[in-house]
Amino acid sequence: MLTLPTYDDVISAAARLKGHAHRTPVMSSRTMNREIGAEVFFKCENLQRMGAFKFRGAFNALSKFDAQQKKAGVVTFSSGNHAQAIALSAALLGIPATIVMPNDAPAAKMAATRGYGGNVVIYDRYTEDREAIGRDLAQKHGLTLIPPYDHPDVIAGQGTAAKELFEDLGELDALFVCLGGGGLLSGSALSARALAPRCAIYGVEPEAGNDGQQSFRSGAIVHIDTPKTIADGAQTQHLGAYTFEIIRRDVDDIFTASDAELVDCMRFFATRMKLMVEPTGALGLAAARAMKAKLQGKRVGVLISGGNVDLERFCALMTA
Repeated sequence: MLTLPTYDDVISAAARLKGHAHRTPVMSSRTMNREIGAEVFFKCENLQRMGAFKFRGAFNALSKFDAQQKKAGVVTFSSGNHAQAIALSAALLGIPATIVMPNDAPAAKMAATRGYGGNVVIYDRYTEDREAIGRDLAQKHGLTLIPPYDHPDVIAGQGTAAKELFEDLGELDALFVCLGGGGLLSGSALSARALAPRCAIYGVEPEAGNDGQQSFRSGAIVHIDTPKTIADGAQTQHLGAYTFEIIRRDVDDIFTASDAELVDCMRFFATRMKLMVEPTGALGLAAARAMKAKLQGKRVGVLISGGNVDLERFCALMTA
């Protein structure tokens, strides 16, 4: 039986992260407030170290390694943001890091992962199993596997972003969180249920990859093929065992957003708020816009998960 992380674990993670992770700003836009008819607050994890919330979970997990684990090293698999987070956290803590990344990962994310000192192992996301590759490397070389979302210490670390948001703003009526494997959503749910129990919590995933929505509504984890979407940070095939249990217990609903809606939100962030947001990071706003009829007069939180997108790709999406 799984022992799920709790809000107490989020509090402990926040203590480990103090002085290492940025306390990212909360921003708002009068233009978006008028469009939605609500007070909308953006937690800007695109301004976190390495450009995404993933630093929180990675650093929390690695900071709990014992001496032997630190010496042997860590291995993970990721399309980019968790890869960078593990590589940077490992460098800060003096731990060797091996990262399994897809051959079509954004060039900026791959370059940053290598720049932080990560040893990158390439695979094909459409024909190979990254989890199997990671487990094999861990077994052969005595490495500790820290997956990108389905790990109690990762979940607790990710929950510190929402913890900060509620500490800064108090009660909210709704919170929109992007959803890939569920680390950020499940961690956010732990914080929300402790600090703002009346807040509705919504996960948002790409329309092309709604495994989380299917899982939530069916009551069992649904596996899908790798979805084809510009939201590379949410190209997951299934929720995790830990994340699913927390999500089905604490989350109110899961919505989806199309790639076209994500591009439109990215354009808004860039032109009106001067923020570079990656496609996955725009999921929350896309759903809030679609739900505006139900959000009139409410206080709404949106977690921007990250801002790591190739400049050339960003420009192409903005001018398409």
